[in-house]
Order: sequence, then C-alpha cells, then structure tokens
Amino acid sequence: MNTQLRIAIVGAGPGGLTLARILHLHGIATTVFEQESHPLERPQGGTLDLHEDSGLRALRQAGLMDAVLAIARYEDQGSRLLDKAANVLFEDQDAASGDRPEVDRTALRAMLLQALPASCVRWGCAMREVQARADGRWNLLFGHGSEGPFDLVVGADGAWSRIRPLLSPYRPQYSGLTFIECGIDDVDRSHPALAQLVGRGKMGVEADGKEIIAQRNGNAHIRAYAIFRVPADWAARRFDLASPAAMRVELIKEFDGFAPEILDLFRASNDHFAIRPICALPVGHCWPSRRGLTLLGDAAHVMSPFGGDGVNNAMFDAAELARLLIERTDWAAAVAEYETLMFARIVESAEGAAEGAATQLSHVGQELTLAMYRSHAGWNQDEIHPFA
Repeated sequence: MNTQLRIAIVGAGPGGLTLARILHLHGIATTVFEQESHPLERPQGGTLDLHEDSGLRALRQAGLMDAVLAIARYEDQGSRLLDKAANVLFEDQDAASGDRPEVDRTALRAMLLQALPASCVRWGCAMREVQARADGRWNLLFGHGSEGPFDLVVGADGAWSRIRPLLSPYRPQYSGLTFIECGIDDVDRSHPALAQLVGRGKMGVEADGKEIIAQRNGNAHIRAYAIFRVPADWAARRFDLASPAAMRVELIKEFDGFAPEILDLFRASNDHFAIRPICALPVGHCWPSRRGLTLLGDAAHVMSPFGGDGVNNAMFDAAELARLLIERTDWAAAVAEYETLMFARIVESAEGAAEGAATQLSHVGQELTLAMYRSHAGWNQDEIHPFA
C-alpha cells in the first residue's frame, strides 16, 4: 500500500465517493473533482435497490452499514404488474420481506459525503482536459486553472465520461428506448388512490407497444416513466418540456385507451419533466491498460437500466479497485488487475441489461414480464435504475 500515491477521482457520484471513502479509511488521500457547484445543484435521480453481493458489500467495506440502515427502506421492495385496464396481473404481497432495500440516490450521496473529510471533494470543477506530463503523471485542466500532478486519475464521471476517450474510442449508443420522466409529490396525503395504485415499491403496465413504470421514492414521492421505442430525436420533436401542462396533455394522448386511474399519474405530476434516451456501451467493452488512468461505473460500462445493476456495479468497482490498491505494493499492477477482473465480472450484467432493452416493448412484452415475475415469486424484480 502506497499512502503517498496522488489520486484524483473525477465525479462525485456513488462510485467515486465509495472509492474515496474506502481509501480514506486506509490512510490513502484522494481528491474528488465534481462539476456541480454543490451537492443539491440538481436532482440525483430516484430510488435504487442495494444488492447484497455488490452495493451492500461495498458499503460494508466502507464501514457504513449503520448509516445505510438509517436511510434504507426495506418496506418499499414490492412489485405490481397491471394491464392497461388497471387489473392486477401480479402483486408481491410482502413488500418488506426481500433483501434488496431501497434507498434514494440523494440520501445515498449525502451519506457518502458525510463519511469523507469536507476537503476531499472539490465542487464547481468542470474538467476541460486531462494532460499527460513528461514524467508519466497527469494534470487536470479546469476553467479556473490546472490541478496536479496526479499518479492516478479515476474516471467516475458517468456515461459521457471525459476520461474514457483517453482509454477507449467507444461512445454509448442509443438503445431505441426513450423514457419520459415525471414525479408526484406528497402522494400519500394528496393522491391516496395513486399511492395505492403504485403500492410499496414499483408498479408497471405495458400495452400497445408502450409502458409506464412508477416507483415509490422516499418522502412520499412517486417517480414515473413513460417508455417508448422510438427514434432518438422523437421525444424532443414530440414534446415541449417548457410547458408542463402540454406535457401532461400529450402523454395522456400517447396512452389513449389506458385506464383513467393509470393516466392520473400524468395528471397529478409536478412540473418537472425530463427526456431520458437510454444509451449503452457494447457488451464486453474493455481497453488496454494505460498507466495512471482507469474508469469505474457508467464511465466504464454504462448499460440499460433493465436489471438495476448500475449503481451497485459502480460501488463494487470502487470497492475492488480500493481493495487492490490497498493490498498490492505495485499500484499500477493493481489497477491493471482491477480492470481485468472488472471486464470479466461485468459481462453478465451487461448481457442481461442488453437483453432487457432488446425485448422491452415487444408484442409479447407484458407476457414476458408476467412470466418473469411468476418464475421469481418470493423475490423482487430489480428496480429500474432512476437516472442521475
């Protein structure tokens, strides 16, 4: 273990912060650079389920399980599947019995930030360039100047990573699916019928080549997604994000024929709509190891949300990279070993997510989903990954 190693982490998401936390526990200082000006500059996305063999395992390694239990929602692990007439096709009757507790992304990030020294994260640092030095180290260039030199730069900066082009020529490609996101506030008090419709967890309804998924978040909030298989520019041409009232009207038109109580999800939504094209890197994405640079999380292997592995994979990437940096005396060899193990480990998740995206909204989509629920009765389908 080399405690004198200078490490920069680009991106203050769950993966980058988990890496910083575990290394901090072992006396290895890092600097996390984040382009957002403060932790609440933008919504971090909705709820996600923490998986025992990845996300929860990483958080145990980070010494944070007591803090996790304070924010985890075991009671919100349920699933419901409806047809478009709002008939219940499947329902998990015991939403609290699973071992994949829900946690809101904003709460998860706040927990990780509280576990780090305040000086660890540098806010308002939008990176412009990573500059190679003659001595083999790296400088980071920002609008306010440069930082460095760093022995190791870790790209934890998401799907459109600025670090990835230094390692790989691949860019995420559009999957054919677009999500329109909206939200409902104070649902238990203001919209009790919708609270019952969604239940304690996730509700899905698919018909006529389109789908609605709604998820219970913390603080009595529902986050809903209207899902379409369309060209990449269709939603931008079809909807006017500047007019929430028009968004509600047009979404209701798109789902004409669905039960009124389902369409109430759009009628009750607040004014915050977003268009989310679903993009992914190819299954098996990898790169030749390059001294002083690596990637984790979506920067390394962004995939469709079907499977719910995104944040869990990112945190486990961080835990594995930290473990090897702590255990190995040759840090460059540790990074190369991390990459080799990660490339192999991620394939199964990526294949599952790709298959989920490919079969979503097929002419037998509802039947496939119902068969999956029935075959896995007793445990919950992984949640849709709400986007950062």
